[in-house]
Amino acid sequence: MQQTTIIQPLTEKEYERWDQYVDQHPEGSFFHLSGWIRVITQVFRHKPHYLMAVQAGKIVGVLPLVQQKSMLFGHALISTPFCVYGGVIADNDEIRMQLESEAYLLGCELNVDYVELRDRYQRESKEPWQVHCHHSTFSCPIANTPDEILTSIKRKQRAVVRHSFANELSWDEHDDPDLCYDVYAESVRNLGTPVFNKKLFRTLKETFGERCHTLIIRDKENQPVSSVLSFYYKDAVLPYYGGGKFEARELKSYDYMYYQLMCLAHEKGKTQFDFGRSKHDSGSYSYKKNWGMQEELLHYKIALVKSDSLPNLSPNNPKYRLFINLWKRMPLGVSRAIGPNLSKYLG
Repeated sequence: MQQTTIIQPLTEKEYERWDQYVDQHPEGSFFHLSGWIRVITQVFRHKPHYLMAVQAGKIVGVLPLVQQKSMLFGHALISTPFCVYGGVIADNDEIRMQLESEAYLLGCELNVDYVELRDRYQRESKEPWQVHCHHSTFSCPIANTPDEILTSIKRKQRAVVRHSFANELSWDEHDDPDLCYDVYAESVRNLGTPVFNKKLFRTLKETFGERCHTLIIRDKENQPVSSVLSFYYKDAVLPYYGGGKFEARELKSYDYMYYQLMCLAHEKGKTQFDFGRSKHDSGSYSYKKNWGMQEELLHYKIALVKSDSLPNLSPNNPKYRLFINLWKRMPLGVSRAIGPNLSKYLG
């Protein structure tokens, strides 16, 4: 006899059971964890709509969803904003499709422009879902020694890492979310992108504890030149919010930083380096390809509700070119003051 599947909202008392399901599911990612509810609500003030599928009291599927509403950037239901992976994880395809159907119905009820599920893997899709593959993720195994890690990097990129060794750089893994943010904020301003609220880095560390670490790279004068906040989950490390000052490129401190992160992750028992997603034809996409890692298409799913088409929020959109150029010249203090009011809708 087939068991009845009940779709119900996640409540705080079920957070632990939800996370146990994510931890045990082979496709459960760091971005499916319930801790993101705290991050999304406290930092960005968006409304979560986390759904779980239950059979006879047992969780058999989960779907994190967040409602994001802005007059400028639109109204969407996303799994999950500010995260590279999302969508349903479930015991089987039937339960997955039930949760996806519930997500679409919820989107209709909320009168959103569209619903987006950031699936990592390709799955069967039916109307109203459309699959969009505009991003790829990159990853590689972490070798057993620093020398083997260096050798595993593609030859041309390996030469850049070797070059960085001559620049008297040093690394500091003592957790410092504030300093990590300061370097990151300068970096994204230089790229013409609104920066997140400083509270984000602190809240991530407070929420995820040892699963969240910062790494600071310093020059020979002991000044910070690049930084990255990384997530450690299951067998992988994922460098997530990385940035550097103007001198970082000349010093090759980004390359030094990611190499050192691989070495540190190996010491922590991690076996995979997840370089995260990049949009095709972007600078970060080209940079990651230079490392010679395995590229994997991401199969995001979109269901239009009110809109006839998706908004193009990419920095490659020509209509944002003037804004980006102006933002690059903005004083750092001003960009940090007004940036969070814009970036909270760019997840």
